Order: sequence, then structure tokens, then C-alpha cells
Amino acid sequence: MSRLELLTPEGLRIDGRRANELRRITAKTSVFSQADGSAYIEQGNTKCLAAVYGPREARYRQQLQSDRALLNVEFNVAPFSTSERKKRSKNDKRSLEMATFIRQTFEPVILTKQLPKSQIDIYLQIFQHDGGVLQCCINAATMALIDAGIPMIDYVCACSAGCIDKVPVLDLNSLEESSDTPELTVAILPRTGKVNLVEMESRLHIEKLESVTELASQGCMQVHKVLDSVIRENTEYLRDRLNT
Repeated sequence: MSRLELLTPEGLRIDGRRANELRRITAKTSVFSQADGSAYIEQGNTKCLAAVYGPREARYRQQLQSDRALLNVEFNVAPFSTSERKKRSKNDKRSLEMATFIRQTFEPVILTKQLPKSQIDIYLQIFQHDGGVLQCCINAATMALIDAGIPMIDYVCACSAGCIDKVPVLDLNSLEESSDTPELTVAILPRTGKVNLVEMESRLHIEKLESVTELASQGCMQVHKVLDSVIRENTEYLRDRLNT
């Protein structure tokens, strides 16, 4: 598919969205009773489940850190998540890379020094892949960590942006990603606006970098409004249950 077909002359994309429009986000917390914290999120047709265990005793004593908690992230994609049924192992290069990105994003945000000699595990499972997997995982992990009561300095909200026919576009789907569209994923701390992650695997012209980054940051703030609303609703529900 050519890029001309990804953006119509009227400014509409292949899924009917405008250039600066997010996909619909549906999210909820406390979906997995066996975990200390969990969350499920749908961004468009991308679906992710996050489960957090901990803080708990470190699995391997040699990994124990006396002054802070150890953060472990495992990322997995279901074989049925895409049209190609491809089974990936936990040691798949791409899966390990994604897990590293997520771990490095959260390490400066979680107050690990308050939880010395412990381990926090984040497990992420993609059930359906329709683009924006990294941002979806970060947003799901944020909600699961909050649900588990893990102390953090702020939310971490992520969003992607790209460029189609020199027009900056927000929140790319799978079809746009697979059409060699330059894509930039940004994660920010909404309260301060601090950028915690910038990830780009394709080439983007330097003249477009500022506008694409700005659009992704605006998308992060929109994501924050959705996640904050979900967390507040869940907190009010738990408070009402305690009072009855």
C-alpha cells in the first residue's frame, strides 16, 4: 500500500481518524486477582494485560540489592495476536528489547530506595497487535503499578507519532507502522512534562522531528486524562466498598 492511500486529501487516515486523533482507549484495573496489581488496556485494536507482583523477596539472592528494589520486566506476545501465527519465546530478541525499554522507563520513576532488598515483577502480555505495542505496554504497566500500591513519583504516559506525506500523525496503527512510516514513541511524566523515553527505529527528517515529538507529547497528556480517570473511578469504587 502506498503512502498516498494512508492519508486522504481531506486529511483522514485509513481508519477514519484525523491526523491528531488518538485511537479509542478502554482501560480497567484489578482484573487479575492473583497479582498484587493488574490492568487491562485497549488502544484501538491493540490489547494488553499487565500484572505486577511485589515488592517481594528476590528470586535469586545474588541479584539482591541492599539499597533498592530490583525491577524485572517480562514481555510476551500471544501467537494469535497478529494475522501471522508466530510463536515467540521469552528470549526472543525483540521481546527482550521491549522489556528493556519498559524497565529503563520505570526505573527512575519507581521509588525503589523505599523498598530495599526486594523485587518487583512486571509481566506484560499482548493479546492483539494493531500497532503502538510499546506505548500500550507502558500505559498498562503504569496502571498495574498504581493498582499494586507501588510508590512512584508520577504517572508514566506514552504515545507514538509519525509522519505521513510530511504530515505529523498521532498514534499509529499496525497498517501505518508496516508502511515504512517514521514512528517516534515518547513517554512523559505528566505533572512535570519530563520526557522519560524517546524511541525511534526508523529515519525521520530533522525538520519534522520537533513537530512529531510535540504531537506525541500532546498525545501523552490525552492518555494521562484517560488513565487518571480510570484510576480515580477504581479508587472511589474500593472506598465505597470499604464504607459499606
